[in-house]
Amino acid sequence: MPYKYASKNYEPEHMAKAVGTSLSISTKHAIEICTLLRHKELSNAKGLLKNAIEKKQAIPFSRFNSDVGHKKVVGPGRYPEKASEEVLKLLECVEANAQFKGLNTAELIIEHICAHKAGKVMRYGRQRGRTSKRTHVEVMVKEIAKKEKPKEKKATEKKEEKKPEIKAPKEAKPSEKAEKKEVVKKAEEKKPEEVKAKND
Repeated sequence: MPYKYASKNYEPEHMAKAVGTSLSISTKHAIEICTLLRHKELSNAKGLLKNAIEKKQAIPFSRFNSDVGHKKVVGPGRYPEKASEEVLKLLECVEANAQFKGLNTAELIIEHICAHKAGKVMRYGRQRGRTSKRTHVEVMVKEIAKKEKPKEKKATEKKEEKKPEIKAPKEAKPSEKAEKKEVVKKAEEKKPEEVKAKND
């Protein structure tokens, strides 16, 4: 029976997908893990799960956090080892699918990931009866090219050098001595004319 994905925004050219059906893990744990990994880079998501398995970094519980102990940095959280191992296998599977399609695995982000309840089955060996926990987990990754920073254009044009403005020299005013000489000359010219007038 074909599996129907919850997300309909699937682009075959730039995306790859994978699904794990009826995984023997807690649905609540799977939901918290999916919430943490959504829209993260695939390589970073795998690192987070490996740290959770090794109990180096806790998975924050933001929804099902009743009676959950406080962990450093994340607050309410736990180390769901079994669920982390299954989701990590699923991420490796979707990475292989993307590589088969020719996508660049170094530029993959988790576009969609979610968990759903699966069918319940009775556990073996219990007289009173006990149902097992099963979960469907689906994931889609998308190739996104990293944006290159625009290169700064080097200024090739040289700045125009400001030339000093040459101001026209001001007209030299005649000195007082020159003015006095002109006055004396005019006086001397007038004297012979006055003498002639008297003689007449």
